[in-house]
Amino acid sequence: MSGPAEEPGRPIDRDRLHRLLGDPDLSWLVERVRRRMERDEPLTGPVTLAAPTPAQRAAAERLLGRSPGTGRSLSVRLEAVDEVLRRSTISSKGLAPAVTALTGPIARLAEVREREVRAWQDAYTPLAELGPELSAWTERLRQDGLVRRLARSPEAAKTLLTGTAAALQALPADPAVSLPAFANAVLGDAHALDDGTPLATVVLSGVRALTGFRDGSGAEWRREAWASAGLLKDALSSTVLTLGLRGTPALDWLADAGEPVVLTLRQLTHAPPRTAPKVVSVCENPAVLATTADTHGAGCAPLICLQGQPSAAALTLLRHLHSQGSTLRYHGDFDWGGLRIAGTLLRHVPWQPWHYTAADYRAAAAATPLAPPLTGTPAEAAWDADLARTLTALGVRVEEEAVLEVLLADLAP
Repeated sequence: MSGPAEEPGRPIDRDRLHRLLGDPDLSWLVERVRRRMERDEPLTGPVTLAAPTPAQRAAAERLLGRSPGTGRSLSVRLEAVDEVLRRSTISSKGLAPAVTALTGPIARLAEVREREVRAWQDAYTPLAELGPELSAWTERLRQDGLVRRLARSPEAAKTLLTGTAAALQALPADPAVSLPAFANAVLGDAHALDDGTPLATVVLSGVRALTGFRDGSGAEWRREAWASAGLLKDALSSTVLTLGLRGTPALDWLADAGEPVVLTLRQLTHAPPRTAPKVVSVCENPAVLATTADTHGAGCAPLICLQGQPSAAALTLLRHLHSQGSTLRYHGDFDWGGLRIAGTLLRHVPWQPWHYTAADYRAAAAATPLAPPLTGTPAEAAWDADLARTLTALGVRVEEEAVLEVLLADLAP
């Protein structure tokens, strides 16, 4: 801000100042001076007005005590105005205090920008409450401009990110809960995470970072992405694919027929399997389950397919089987996405690796000479510390379908 309008011991003569420099026909001059003060530019040199009116020329002449010239433009030197104000004792310290007295305190643009930078930095402070698993995401969020596009102001951004942090700290939801119920309980508004709201956009981005859910778009993709963190838009959209599983009349009938079954979260909530096999195999890709059904049919060992990131229905079923004494064993793609899916599952329910170790990867890579190159961001494998290092060393991707023969041998009746 500028200094005070009143100078100690020598006050500005406000009446004379308003009559002289406060003339409406000099407003252009005062505004030019004010803009220079905002930018901390020197109040020296000429300022020029193109095509002035006769009244503006007359006001400049009264100010300077002489004609400013007769050209097509009007030019006034700021040093001359400063000298008039000092000599006349209207403003003993010259032009800057006079303009401040006329127009009010002046915010320096540098100070405004600095305050805005500090305000935006403060807006992101709620993200500091999130755990280390989201640190890369929070840093990316600071840099990619998404929050600025959605919020527009630091104040709105802080409100947005406060809600984001509260939601992500409560995720993943275990057991699964409806999205509106979660929003009401955590954010105080059942519609806070409705599609299209800024909060839903940012929280869903954080959910994907938290669960490793794949890129995508559309209503079905959003529904599955929410479900990966235990938030359900409805109890029918979250499903899990099974084969050879028994424990209800419907499951028994389809197991006898050797046919795959799609179970909804509603079915698993209302009527979970009443029996639990000793060992349950879990795979990542539907092709494994479909080939198992084609190859072994009725009587094959129980198999559950995640179809990518574990859905709320898959987690509900696997938790139920584990609580009933089943040992779970898991296999997925040998790539970074596969490791992330496996890691997400391991955070929710314990499992043992099923041909899914560093040694298995080396054997699979050797048997797949045309395997595509490994791409993407590296991930850890908590069940086998050597697996991630071996993926990096060999640098190829081996999908589940490439090792089907090995898996099928374990699933035979």
